[in-house]
Amino acid sequence: MASWLRLSFIFLCVFICCCSEHVMGADPDSLQDFCVADRQGQVLVNGFSCKDSKVVSSEDFFFRGLGREGDTSNAVGSNVTAANVNQIAGLNTLGISLVRIDFAVGGINPPHTHPRATEILVLLEGHLSVGFIDTTNKFYSKMLMKGDVFVFPKGLLHFQQNVGHRNAVAIAALSSQNPGVQVSANSLFAANPAIPVSVLTKAFRSDQTIVDSIQDKFV
Repeated sequence: MASWLRLSFIFLCVFICCCSEHVMGADPDSLQDFCVADRQGQVLVNGFSCKDSKVVSSEDFFFRGLGREGDTSNAVGSNVTAANVNQIAGLNTLGISLVRIDFAVGGINPPHTHPRATEILVLLEGHLSVGFIDTTNKFYSKMLMKGDVFVFPKGLLHFQQNVGHRNAVAIAALSSQNPGVQVSANSLFAANPAIPVSVLTKAFRSDQTIVDSIQDKFV
């Protein structure tokens, strides 16, 4: 019986170690040079299937889009230009992407999250107020000047605001080829179908008139 218990214990330890490696480890190294996204592929996988390497070209690794100023004439006064796997097929499986963020004076990149990526931002022009909130509701913030860098941990709510007297521009790298973005206000007040008003009034300790007024702004 003692031998059986020892063997069971050893097996359990090996099993936990193996599982821990898969659960806590980083994404596995690629087994090929690249896996250019086949956006027209019919195979459903977690991401995109690979295009046949015989038809891969330099264009699959190229994007001419971050050199142009984004249109900031909108309600929030900012514009995000993405360079992820949807624009650069060659990013598929590589775990990295970029965005350019343009800000009008007073513009904001409103509170949002990236469910699949950490973000590291460098300010190219202007002055930004940036910050994020952790899961204990502690607020971390900084005033950025040209050349400054700030990190937003994966999945945490964060924002940027132009507090200068001229337009601002930033470039951010994200640790996923498809980081995703969920803007908090849009998710709460422009969901389709709509979140029940009773939920929103309770959550915001408000009344239906105020909730209806906010929702009207997202129509």
